[in-house]
Order: sequence, then structure tokens, then C-alpha cells
Amino acid sequence: MREFTVPPVEAAPQVGGLADAVFEHALADPGRIAFGRKGPDGKWRDVTAAGFRDEVLGLAKGLVAEGVRFGDRVAIMARTRYEWTLFDFALWTLGAQPVPVYPTSSAEQVLWMLHDAEVTACVVEHEDHAMTVGSVVDRLPRLRRLWQLDAGAVAEVTAAGAGIDEEVVHRHRRAVTPETVATVVYTSGTTGRPKGCVITHANLMFETDMVRGRWEPVFGSRPEERASTLLFLPLAHVFGRMVQVAAVRGGVKLGHQPVMAAAGLLPDLAAFRPTFVLAVPYVFEKIFRAARRAAESEGRAGPFDKAVEVAVAYAEALEQRAFGRGPGPSAALRVQHRFFDKAVYGKIRASLGGRVRHAMSGGSAMDRRLGLFFAGAGISVFEGYGLTESSAAATANPPGRAKYGTVGQPVPGTTVHIAEDGEVWLHGGQVFSGYLNDPAATAAVLSDGWLATGDLGSLDEDGYLTITGRKKEILVTSSGKSVVPGVLEDRVREHPLIAQCIVVGNDRPYVAALVTLDREAVEHWLAVQGRAPLAPADLVRDPALETEVRRGVVAANTLVSQAESIRTFRILAHPFSEEHGLLTPSLKLKRKAIERAYAAEVAALYG
Repeated sequence: MREFTVPPVEAAPQVGGLADAVFEHALADPGRIAFGRKGPDGKWRDVTAAGFRDEVLGLAKGLVAEGVRFGDRVAIMARTRYEWTLFDFALWTLGAQPVPVYPTSSAEQVLWMLHDAEVTACVVEHEDHAMTVGSVVDRLPRLRRLWQLDAGAVAEVTAAGAGIDEEVVHRHRRAVTPETVATVVYTSGTTGRPKGCVITHANLMFETDMVRGRWEPVFGSRPEERASTLLFLPLAHVFGRMVQVAAVRGGVKLGHQPVMAAAGLLPDLAAFRPTFVLAVPYVFEKIFRAARRAAESEGRAGPFDKAVEVAVAYAEALEQRAFGRGPGPSAALRVQHRFFDKAVYGKIRASLGGRVRHAMSGGSAMDRRLGLFFAGAGISVFEGYGLTESSAAATANPPGRAKYGTVGQPVPGTTVHIAEDGEVWLHGGQVFSGYLNDPAATAAVLSDGWLATGDLGSLDEDGYLTITGRKKEILVTSSGKSVVPGVLEDRVREHPLIAQCIVVGNDRPYVAALVTLDREAVEHWLAVQGRAPLAPADLVRDPALETEVRRGVVAANTLVSQAESIRTFRILAHPFSEEHGLLTPSLKLKRKAIERAYAAEVAALYG
């Protein structure tokens, strides 16, 4: 199949902007709980729809008093937190344009984005961010204001607007139309300088309304249970931003959590108790691996592995039945599933707060078997696909008809087309209007409303998309063999001791790999063997560990021909990190940066 379209579930908004929902909800149901907000004492407190409306209005008045006007761009550099959402909707109320900046950005990256977007004001989280902006402020002549959240920015700006009439704010709000620019989101960029994606109110309204309409079981509330989600994705990334807007427009109770590390995230999931979560595959992998290690530590590795097999088989049987290709789980399988639901699956759900029944995954590919396991454990993970340029999701697996291992069908109102060279093209109301100040780059990816994604993929007979790689990431060995690295990397990473893998071999005689380790998993593995912990430098030379990693590489090589297989590998002492510029904020590998940083190690692979 070359092209597939899913009709829209409702008409695209013809008037207004993103902030209107805040005022409409407060008018219709002022006492509805709109947010859960964690206080300095660690306790969660409710924020009503009316309360949020009042905070947005007060902050918007203050922004007017501080000189922010319709069309101005204001940068926000912070982790995911309630105040970010507050500033977003206050700025949208005025027709201003928030420009998200990743909190880990370097001074030069900050300079580029703030200069390119011509921002007039900037919101930062803490003093370190303020110092980063301050180090380049002399080269930002348009920057007039800098507010620091941890220094009371919200109260400060709100107080400044005490004398501003509310009608001034509403005049700004009524001037916003769907075609008004809502935000400029800079691509995290695995290569090259970030480009500013111009996203309109219409783009985000279309995207979130279509997603909410099609995935109503996820976003919809029931009489006995209000829909709620804890947002821990970075709001500087378009996926997190889409979740924020969908929650506010859809009346979903929203909480914020600034870190994805288990130590900080799991206690807040237990306290907030969301009904659904949205995450990248890394989070689901960590949850699964932690559960497996806990079972092994308690001497229950065998039963846990059996529970995994049952969950996968159960979910696979349901998947086959959904497509008319099987009768569903057998009676014996249902009995086994009920047994393990109490013994194993319930504990997985409890680690997410106990109420999660649905999840959405994006940002990178999720292993089919992992998706089946979570589905069998009672958490349906709807994997999707999208780009910053498509305002987040362009495809996702639909409720009741998920095909694990694919990224699903087009979001309603969207068409997916596979070009002759295998490139995925997208068309729909969520496709951005172009790159800021870069008509040449815009022309390279946009034509008659079609977005050329740069990703390679295929559509099956049911219109489900599978992503097979990136056009620019295909390696060509010196013998002329083309290799898609992602397939190999994903399979190597399935080994429980391996955290990351990057395949190299462009213009080289054969394919090789650099591998990093999951330190928690390795420490557990050593303990099970009765061995003492090893320093990173000793780990990379440990023969038993090398044997384990080799098993992962051999498993990956079964997927490809001998000419495409990984011939040799090197274990690295430290993982690739965002802090060192080797990962994007959505945890994608920055290939060129990694190869530069580990040039000596790569050269040794071919020595």
C-alpha cells in the first residue's frame, strides 16, 4: 500500500485560539479540578478550572504591564513544571509566542535560538539558567526582560499587572485566530543547527482534538473516574507540549513531574495516581527491567519469565482476534493470565500508581514484545509516530486494534503516503507552516501541504505504518552495502545488560558497534554471580561481561545478511548522555557527535 487516509473525527476549529479553552472551562464548570500541583512540602494540591483561569488572567495582565504584546516571542527555559503551563496559556491569551528552550542547552545553543527567534523576554527556571542567558545577553539586543521561576517570577509579573484592566487582555485574546502563530519549537536535531518550526494555534488545536476524539478511551473521563495524567516528558519537546494542550482542552486533570528517573518519578506516580501516561520507550524499558531484577533478587525469576510469556501470548491472541485472524485467548491461557495478574501484573500497574490502563509511546521505536507484555499486563500502550514539524503525532495505534511493532494508522484527518524511494510523507492540519527565517529548508520538506519526513517506512494492507529507518542514517560500507543501523541497534539493546548501541561502518570495510551498559542491571548481574562491584574501567575488560554483550550482538545479526552484520564491538565505560551533547532531549543518538567524541574507539574497531 502506498497511501492511507483516516477521515477527521470532527471539524477543525474555525475561530479562536488555544487559550479560549481555559476561559470556557472556567465558565462552564468552575469547580472542576484541572490540575494537581505539587507544593514545596511534597504534597499535591488541586487547582480548579476557575483558579487556573484567574492565574492565567493575572499573569497575562502582568505580561502586558511588562511590555509583552501580540506577536512577541518569549523564551521559556525550564524543566516540566506547572509554571511552564501557566506561562504558555498566559502568552497564548495575549497572542504572544512561547519559544521553548531545553534546560540542558549550552550557551551557544541558547544564543542561536534566542537570536534567531528575536525573543524580547525570557523565562528561566533557576540561577544557572539565568547565568547561561546572561553569558550571551550582550549579543541579544532585542532581549528586554529576564524572569526566574525559582525567584518568584509568577508573583512578580502578576503583581506588575494589578493596574491593568482585564478587557485589555481579552482584546488580545479575541484577536487570536487559528492561523495565528502559537509557538516556535526548535528541533532537537541529531545533526546540524536546530531549526525553528513555526506551529500555529490551528496546528495544535487540530492535533489535540483529533487525538482526543480518536483515543477517547484514554482521554475521556468516566462517572466513576476522572481522566488524569502526570506529565514528565519535557515541555520543550513537542510531544510534551501536545499532551499539555490536549489535557487542558479535554478537561483532563494534569500534573507535572520534572524528571524521568525512576527515583523521582515512581513516588509521584504513586501519589498522583494517573489514569494514563505518555512516555518514550526508554521509560517502559526501565519499568520492565526493574521488575525483572526485583523478581530475580527475590528468587522468582522463573515465575516472572513465565508471566512474561503468558502476557505476550495473551496480548498476541487478542491482537489476532481484533483483526479476525484468531479466536482469542484459549481457556487455559485465560486461567494462567488470571493467576499472574495477581502475582505479577498487578505489581507492574501498582508501580505506576495503580490506575493506569492506557499509555501512549513516541519519540523512538518500541520493541513489539515489550508492547505485547504491557498489554498483557493490563496497560495498553498505543505506539505512535510524529515529528516537531507535524505538531507531534501523525500516526498511532487505535484503541482495540493495536498492531504491536507498528506505529499505527494515521491520526484522523491525516494522510500518510510512501514515496517511490520509501520516504514517509504526511498531509494534515497538524503539519507546520515552515521553518523560521529559513525558506530554503522549508522548501526542502514542504510541497503543496505535504511534509517529507526524511524517515523511511512502509504501509501494510490495513494502513498501519512501520518505520524502517532514516534516509540520512543509512550506512554504506566501502564495499557498497547499504545498512539500516536502527534495526541492529534496537535488537542489541534488547539484551538486559545493554543500555545503548550505535552502529558504525559508513565508508568502512564492515559494520561495527559501540555499546554502553545499564549500570543497575550490571550491578545486579554481578551480585547474582556472587561477584563484587567493578569500576567502569574494569567492566569494559571483563571477559564474562563481554561474552554477555556478544550474545546481544549475535542475536541482532540474525536479522540481517552476513554483509550487514556487526563484525566487532567495543564496550564503553560511560553511557551517552544529553549533558555531553551525545543525545537529543528525546534520547535519540547524535551519531556525528558520538563518532567525533569516540573517534579513537571507532578507529580501533578497524585497526
